Amino acid sequence: MKQASFAVLAAFSMCASAQAQDATNSRVPTPVAVSKSAQLLTGDTWRDGDQLFRLYGVQSCLRGTSAEEPNGNKIDCGNTSLAHLAALFDSAAVSCQPIGYALDKAVFVVCGAQLNGETIDVGTALIATGYAFAATTAKGKAVNENYLVAKSTLR
Repeated sequence: MKQASFAVLAAFSMCASAQAQDATNSRVPTPVAVSKSAQLLTGDTWRDGDQLFRLYGVQSCLRGTSAEEPNGNKIDCGNTSLAHLAALFDSAAVSCQPIGYALDKAVFVVCGAQLNGETIDVGTALIATGYAFAATTAKGKAVNENYLVAKSTLR
């Protein structure tokens, strides 16, 4: 429980320092709805209007990497990651909470999708497919430990 609390505290600290760096944005970040016209770039990154968004704590497969389906067919894992994100964005109302900024100025977000009256975490849903992973730090620790649970259910 202490690790989970620390992860949440670290995420809030990162958000606070990112806000401090951007003096023009002195207000608390508000949730952002993903528009149906969002341009998907990878299985974890998209552009919506002028803004680039990236799922926090999620690493999708890279295009050109292969994966094997249960029936043995080889597929492009990156394209499949992208297809899963596209399907989720197409079939649900998705809103995201900004929590910080990446070096490339992408906004890190944690997103929820409304499906059948339930809210599901987009990162968990993508990782549970097996075509995205819990992102790790340079030292190999999960960026968001909650996503390790989704990853471990695949084993």
